[in-house]
Amino acid sequence: MSTPTADSARASLEALRTEIAKAVVGQDPAVTGLVVALLCRGHVLLEGAPGVAKTLLVRALSTALELETKRVQFTPDLMPSDVTGSLVYDARSAEFSFQAGPVFTNLLLADEINRTPPKTQASLLEAMEERQVTVDGTARPLPEPFLVAATQNPVEYEGTYPLPEAQLDRFLLKLTVPLPERQDEIDILTRHAAGFSPRDLNAAGLRPVASAADLDAARAAVAKTSVSPEVTGYIVDICRATRESPSLSLGVSPRGATALLSTSRAWAWLTGRDYVTPDDVKALALPTLRHRIQLRPEAEMEGVTADSVINAVLAHLPVPR
Repeated sequence: MSTPTADSARASLEALRTEIAKAVVGQDPAVTGLVVALLCRGHVLLEGAPGVAKTLLVRALSTALELETKRVQFTPDLMPSDVTGSLVYDARSAEFSFQAGPVFTNLLLADEINRTPPKTQASLLEAMEERQVTVDGTARPLPEPFLVAATQNPVEYEGTYPLPEAQLDRFLLKLTVPLPERQDEIDILTRHAAGFSPRDLNAAGLRPVASAADLDAARAAVAKTSVSPEVTGYIVDICRATRESPSLSLGVSPRGATALLSTSRAWAWLTGRDYVTPDDVKALALPTLRHRIQLRPEAEMEGVTADSVINAVLAHLPVPR
């Protein structure tokens, strides 16, 4: 089998977006965000009300990719070892052996991650950052590629635990999954009336259209996407402006700035360019930065949101030519 070229890899990832659309209607920004995260070796947090196809979106992605996928349903009684794995005593050999948890996969669907206590949420920290799991002092590497796609309900919903800042910062993107527009909702019902079942995506016509080799070729091409000093300065100015905002108690860290650089490069390459423009930075600023800032309580009471703060920063900063 021949090694994919950059152009063929881009075509495969475009086909991936088209394939997911066979199952998920009207969520193009979320689909694009998942593809960007794959290119950047990042993780994604999908937030939305119950029933807006967050889980279906990730399942459709796994079906359209030739990658192993496992799912963990996060519940209040879930233990860290239920995610990472644990040592199990074998009576026949009189020895302890490691039984791998579901985190040992390519695509981990962490469903309703904010319905489990912080201790269990933290079990993913090492996996997401270091691409390994340490049990009983032994570090065990995770497969490559490795992506955590976590879903959560809005924090005001009953039975949720807010994700700590350290956990949020491990996600490359936070994508909001809104309720569909009227026409999109009509299309969803029409599909269901015609026999579509979200439990059987193969029957819906979804097929693998991109492979790990395509991802490797695409990532190599993204790494060659050039960024001018002016655009680099623009990214830094955006992040520094959030630290000076009177509405925020916590602005974007340097890690957030490097994340915005990565996602901007991936988006530029996906759209067919080998260089990054300020418009690429603007396009990815909200999903890359919205979960990395913290509102002051008084600003929150006045109805200020993370998105409105970032939009205000983008509106006031001069854009380099």
